[in-house]
Amino acid sequence: MSKKGLIVVESPTKVRTIKKVVGRDYEVCASVGHVKDLPKNRLGVKIENGFKPEYEIIRGKKKVLTEIKKLARQAETIYLGPDPDREGEAIAWHIAEELQSLKKPIKRLLFYELTTRGIKEALSQPVELDPDKYEAQQARRVLDRLVGYNLSPLLWEKVKRGLSAGRVQSVALRLICEREREIQAFRPEEYWTIEAELRTPEGETFRAKLEKHAGKKVQLRNQEEAERAVAELSRLSKEERFSVSKVTKKEARRNPPPPFITSTLQQEAFRRFRFPAKKTMYLAQRLYEGVDIPGEGPVGLITYMRTDSVRVAEEAKNVAREIIASTFGKDFLPNKPPEYKARSTAQEAHEAIRPTRFDLPPEKLKNVLSSDEYRLYELIWRRFLASQMVPARFEVTKVEVTADSWLLISQGRRLVHPGFLAVYDLQEEKEFGLPRLEEGLSLKVLKIEPQQHFTKPPARYTEATLIRTLEEKGIGRPSTYAQIVSTIKERGYVETVSGSLKPTELGFLVNDLLVASFPDIIEPEFTARMEEFLDEIAEGKAEKEQVLRSFYEAFSRKLDSAAAEMADLKAGIPSGVKCPECGAEMLLRVGRAGPFLACSRYPDCKVTGDYERDETGALKLVRKEDQVNGQCPECGGPLVLRRGRFGEFWACGRYPECRYTRPVGTGIACPKEGCDGEIVKRRSKKGKIYYACLRAPECDFILWDEPVAEECPECGAPFVAMKSGRHSRKYCPFCKAIL
Repeated sequence: MSKKGLIVVESPTKVRTIKKVVGRDYEVCASVGHVKDLPKNRLGVKIENGFKPEYEIIRGKKKVLTEIKKLARQAETIYLGPDPDREGEAIAWHIAEELQSLKKPIKRLLFYELTTRGIKEALSQPVELDPDKYEAQQARRVLDRLVGYNLSPLLWEKVKRGLSAGRVQSVALRLICEREREIQAFRPEEYWTIEAELRTPEGETFRAKLEKHAGKKVQLRNQEEAERAVAELSRLSKEERFSVSKVTKKEARRNPPPPFITSTLQQEAFRRFRFPAKKTMYLAQRLYEGVDIPGEGPVGLITYMRTDSVRVAEEAKNVAREIIASTFGKDFLPNKPPEYKARSTAQEAHEAIRPTRFDLPPEKLKNVLSSDEYRLYELIWRRFLASQMVPARFEVTKVEVTADSWLLISQGRRLVHPGFLAVYDLQEEKEFGLPRLEEGLSLKVLKIEPQQHFTKPPARYTEATLIRTLEEKGIGRPSTYAQIVSTIKERGYVETVSGSLKPTELGFLVNDLLVASFPDIIEPEFTARMEEFLDEIAEGKAEKEQVLRSFYEAFSRKLDSAAAEMADLKAGIPSGVKCPECGAEMLLRVGRAGPFLACSRYPDCKVTGDYERDETGALKLVRKEDQVNGQCPECGGPLVLRRGRFGEFWACGRYPECRYTRPVGTGIACPKEGCDGEIVKRRSKKGKIYYACLRAPECDFILWDEPVAEECPECGAPFVAMKSGRHSRKYCPFCKAIL
């Protein structure tokens, strides 16, 4: 039986949501992501033929394409509905190429929200495929392939196999490494401040901070200067010379934040919930594609989550105003809906991220959504309502207290009208009141307290601040931020330390080599300009081949130079560390087990060892004999930390006489009842990593994903697991909750 049309989307979850709306008139199926890509084992770009990509059908997708063609033959029109961005346009284009031989009309559907209204609206207004968008995405893919498939083999040759480099990921790594070097080079400087606790004649107290002396700003650089100032102020306090010289009151406003875009959603979800960017996008994708609502089936709860636009549909603004007026009152509504300005680099192809169903507030869905889905949905809901409300108003009071030529300042703030803060609390917006003060009022000094301070180094990047920096510098696009961060972590270039991103030794070494050989290409401003060129291709203002050729000519010259001049870490580079046995300089080398130091007089001197960095970043040799962990249970010799091709392990220091070894533990106790073993990392005969109890085979506990020492918020289990891969995520191995 012939259908009006076949709707092809990229996600099986979307299929259920769309089927519910279009009924039996249309067939709906999923391509399950891309159906074509560049080949895995070769460059796949014909450079001399206009940088033409050699796409091939992805392994495992032939069956999917066969099914799509079968359904397409029974349809009057083919509608392609992958995500409404450049990535989605590329998916649609590749499917269209495979279906052209059927000689049937092919249209593009743009689903900005997966609701009944959004789906019907898209179906009523189909558009043609946009070749400019596809060309821009193709140019990005070719650029990334040219960089990755040329730089990565260079790193294999100079450092070790298995490493990778990328046009954007290497810039992100550079930012993190440069910040770490700023921290290492930082030298704290001492300074002092002085605060006085004061009392009014009515007995009310407040604090004021010393700001000026004889009209000049007070700068106290050491304890001696602070003590002299305290002594003078104490003398004046005994003479009761402290009084209020000026009281200034003014109204201050805090404007509501704009509705979320991709980057701000990732930043705020990390700040409030410590969600990694990848987890935030995974949860947002679920909310967008559809959640099963009892009695309704799958419903898309938010608009498309990959966007750089703060634009909002008029209909949504009007509904939000009705909710605000009925819930909070008309004095929380501005005269007209606020207008927000996007960044100059924004494409503004979609709306901001907002709820799609205003009859489904978060509290109605608390038993439907997982705890993390609920938290993210509530955050999006509250942020959108807040964006349509009036500013918060404060009365700010500034009090100047004088004692002869000394000036102290105290400030207070009182909330006059909460405005948007009634729905979207900002923890930093706190009240701090002052007693009623008038000019000329005499004050009694209760305490004069000097405080020592030291300047602090710049903070390491977190995922949120790195994404904000990438966005500010114009590096990457909404769809790429989460992938950039997860890639440099998965490659082992960056590790998370107390919630911040810190480069590993491997990350430092790779970054230094790339920056030395490609200073103009692995550079934020250059990468931002390339993003602008890609935008111009999407807008039809630039030719793809011209952009690619301009890039490749400069890149290939640098590549030739690097092949000859780049330092070889397999052979070793000077480290500045002296060999403890012969005094020769040790070389920094990279082997299969990672970076290490080795004497430059090898094989005459065979001293080797791991190393660590001090606070300034200087290297310090750590010899194996210094890393002892108890005694060997078989011969009583020392257990020393060694590194092999599969990582670190404990081994008997009397090797080869004693061959006892033991895996390095994870620090997580085995969960089996009655077992006091520790979970350790192991490798199967086929080379697959798994985690098992140290007491195996007596204890049969086994886990195929990495355990993480975090308590499960759902069931309270002592640890969760991290599933790695393209869609890595945390989950609980006990209650199976996705975290």
